[in-house]
Formats: sequence, C-alpha cells, structure tokens
Amino acid sequence: MTGGGLRTTRQRSAIRSILEEQSRFLSAQELHAFLGSRNARVGLATIYRTLQVLEASGEVDVVRNSQGESLYRLCGIEKHHHHIVCRGCGATAELHSNALETWVRESARDHGFSTVTHTAEIFGLCRDCA
Repeated sequence: MTGGGLRTTRQRSAIRSILEEQSRFLSAQELHAFLGSRNARVGLATIYRTLQVLEASGEVDVVRNSQGESLYRLCGIEKHHHHIVCRGCGATAELHSNALETWVRESARDHGFSTVTHTAEIFGLCRDCA
C-alpha cells in the first residue's frame, strides 16, 4: 500500500518513481516520455488516472501552466500552500503567505461567501533563466 491506503500497482510504482526523482512539476506527457525511455509500458490513460488518484489522496500537487495543462509533483507538505514555477526550466519554490490567506478569507467574507477554497498559481523566470 502507498500513502493514503492506495493499492500499489506496477504502473503506480513506476509513476511515483519518476516523480520522486524529479523536483520540478511534470506533465502527463513528460511522465509518459520518461517511462517510455525506461521501457516501462504505461499507457497515457493510466498515467492520467493514476495522477487523479494521487491528487485526490493529497500525494501530488497540481498547477496549471499558461496553456491550461496540468503539471504534477510529489507533495512534500501536507499543509495548504502555493507554488511559484519557472516557465523556463520548471524549477519550483513552495510559498506560504499568511497575507494571501487573510486576503482570501476577508474577500470571501466581504462578498458574503463561505467555505471558500482557492489555488494560486504563480509563474515567472528563475535567476538562471532570467
């Protein structure tokens, strides 16, 4: 079993292995290419299903790039957080902002909303790519 009580399969193990090796966010297509380069036969549909399961269990973080494509990375923090991602090389930093959380909570309250959830996806160029 993996974290969250998920059954371990050969495909899930292969996908987790790639995600453990990479510190950057990866698309399903990139995962498919990595797996193919290792002669690990995992279909793209299986990759998408596995990523959805890992996301639902909180094992992976997901951001969407400027084209709307979902990118995945193993989650190292259980607490709610955000990311800034380099558009050039994919380098990632985890962000914690009490100011952002306060602004979201106050904005929701001011507009009569409750039980609000949110994501903040921030993209830029890291020092090396700038």
